[in-house]
Amino acid sequence: MNNKLLKSLLSVLIATMVFTGSGIFPVPYASAQQDSPAMESPSGTPPQNGNTPEEPASPNPTPDTAVDDPTPIESNVLQLAAASPSVIVKGQQNLRFGEKLLVNIALKDIPDAVAAEKFVIQYSTSRLEFQEVKAAGDGIQIVGHQADPGKVTVITANPTSKLADNETIITIIFKAKAAAGIDNVTVSAELGLSPDGEYGAAGSSTLDLDIQKGLSGDLNRNGKIDIGDLAKLVHYFDVTSADPQWEEIANGDFNTNLRIDLADLAILARKLLDKPFELVETTVADIHAAMQSGELTAEELVNMYLKRIDRYDGQLHSILTVNPHALDIAKEMDAEYKATGKLRGPLHGIPVIVKDNFNTVGMPTTAGCKCLANNFTTTDSFMIQKLKDAGAIILAKSNLHEFAFGTTTISSLGGQTYNPYDLTRNPGGSSGGTGAALAANLGVIGLGTDTGGSIRIPSSYNSLVGIRPTIGLTSREGIIPLAISQDVGGPMARTVADAALMLDVVSGYDKHDLATSYSIGRIPDSYTDYLDVNGLKGARIGIVRDSSMMGTNAEVIRLTNRAISEMERMGATVVDVTIPNLSTILSYSSLSGTEFKFNLNEYLNSPSIGPDVKFKSLSDILATGEILESQRSSMVARNSIEVLETEAYKDILLYRTRTTQQSLLSAMADNKIDALLYPSTAAPVGGNSGSANRLSPFSGFPAISVPAGFASISGRPDSPIGIELLGKPFDEGTLIKLAYAFEQGTKYRIAPELFPALTN
Repeated sequence: MNNKLLKSLLSVLIATMVFTGSGIFPVPYASAQQDSPAMESPSGTPPQNGNTPEEPASPNPTPDTAVDDPTPIESNVLQLAAASPSVIVKGQQNLRFGEKLLVNIALKDIPDAVAAEKFVIQYSTSRLEFQEVKAAGDGIQIVGHQADPGKVTVITANPTSKLADNETIITIIFKAKAAAGIDNVTVSAELGLSPDGEYGAAGSSTLDLDIQKGLSGDLNRNGKIDIGDLAKLVHYFDVTSADPQWEEIANGDFNTNLRIDLADLAILARKLLDKPFELVETTVADIHAAMQSGELTAEELVNMYLKRIDRYDGQLHSILTVNPHALDIAKEMDAEYKATGKLRGPLHGIPVIVKDNFNTVGMPTTAGCKCLANNFTTTDSFMIQKLKDAGAIILAKSNLHEFAFGTTTISSLGGQTYNPYDLTRNPGGSSGGTGAALAANLGVIGLGTDTGGSIRIPSSYNSLVGIRPTIGLTSREGIIPLAISQDVGGPMARTVADAALMLDVVSGYDKHDLATSYSIGRIPDSYTDYLDVNGLKGARIGIVRDSSMMGTNAEVIRLTNRAISEMERMGATVVDVTIPNLSTILSYSSLSGTEFKFNLNEYLNSPSIGPDVKFKSLSDILATGEILESQRSSMVARNSIEVLETEAYKDILLYRTRTTQQSLLSAMADNKIDALLYPSTAAPVGGNSGSANRLSPFSGFPAISVPAGFASISGRPDSPIGIELLGKPFDEGTLIKLAYAFEQGTKYRIAPELFPALTN
């Protein structure tokens, strides 16, 4: 049985997983669809938590630090939390898809001296799409605004007069993507006070200026740029260099025209919105904001990461090959952006770390084996091509456990990769090179592959987000295989938002991988639409407490229980669930031991293999001796299998898949839950990762690992641990929504101290 036949068989299993009435598991899945709205088939429309136009969503929870009155935080700055009665937010309720929500924001009971305002508007991305912001009141200047997923920040100034109580200052316009209303929006504010309450003279408008970076702007001399600086600048509005007080305010003449004008207000507002770019822990959104403001180029960014790789990877051994063309590609991206004023795609100029089992033109694809050191493939894998089309720059290929055999990330080509949180331990695997590199900020986002846990284990041990997609959501074409019936590629990142954005890019139909045909019609417009800070509100999470899933490590159990409590605090209902046939499911073995030889031999004979690769089989590779000697016996055992299509193999492929799928869907339907939860790894770094990671590959269902804190294994919290959420087929959006809300509500990821920002 060759790979094509395997793919066909797997595609049939995927089909039965997606459609009812197939004979594989019609009863549990059909029952779930009929009896529980939460179990409806995923679609391109983000979930609505049961809310309808007649039953509006519940108000967003307010911060624990909410206050009733303005709170001074600096000498001329007042802070108004989202719960403050001084922030007046009005808008419609019970909107339906496509309707406009007008959010009018006003203030009341505030000091007369307020001269500048910073409003932070948070909203549900699954229900609302930001459209625009408008100045509403007389004399109001919108001097800057910035839109991020789920958040809009608006800077206003009123240089001509004081604000009137209850009079609308700005209007934010959203479009409803589902049942929505004003309850899906919260607003907080910071107010800057003019030194003596006097105002200059200017009209009402919204500025749209080509703003360049100015000088320091710390006018109230508190050591930072804040809304108080803008208020002071407003106080001196229209003052020129002839004024005796010019020396006091000259630091705010950003356009150096010897006059404080609207452009100066706008430039200072930009400095408020756009913090100086910092490489460590940066995100795709941060990078694109810096590029669009003129602060950063792709060439500069690539150089920054190359310097970090040069400085730090000698300790980590996470990188096998740096792309020799990365800087040239970055320069091309910069020239294109300068000429068009547009980003090529959602990953324009973003340096990506790729596990070295994805075919990548211009770089060797080795699976970590010396035997494939000269495998310069003639084509890119499907996922690599998708990344390039989106504007990404393949920065480097990362080390992996050789041929993805294990979970410690050691190879004959790259040696042992180390964990950036503890250089005496491994980073998990087999995608441990990508995990270690991203955790140490040697790249922005990365690709891994997962056959049994190889995305989720290193994500857990490196405090990352890792998504193992539904089999069929991403293409396996051009990936050096381990077991085609279980293999899948997916994103690894420091944040859920970046992982969701990357999943947008790499998902989709590929004619060379039949299984991807079942993703058609099941991919939403964007997985970033599910980035909802209130995504846990109303969700039902099933906790799998069986020791075979939870493990017995006290630290892991403690962190998992804490995560469960955090989810409850954020509005989720958690219920303990029992998965039918769990012991039977976990008794099955991975098919990597059976399929590897046959899958690898087909890859070695594919048209895309590097022309200098002379091996045509696993036998040829073993004869060279250019392999990781510690796994020779395992490779020899796999090579000894003469025939793949045995009855025993077919029984495992069929019955293991069917039993796992039926059991998981039954547990979800019976308990009306959105996702199952258990630890991503059963022990801290260096321990046994456990068996829980088998449920996703054995079923083909999606799973996501998200940071849950640090276990203490050396007397201090030094071992990252993740929790895993498993969902229904092609329901990655729900998993992203739940993981994002948890991430935003906890912020457990911390960068490793051993790899700080470079001082130069």
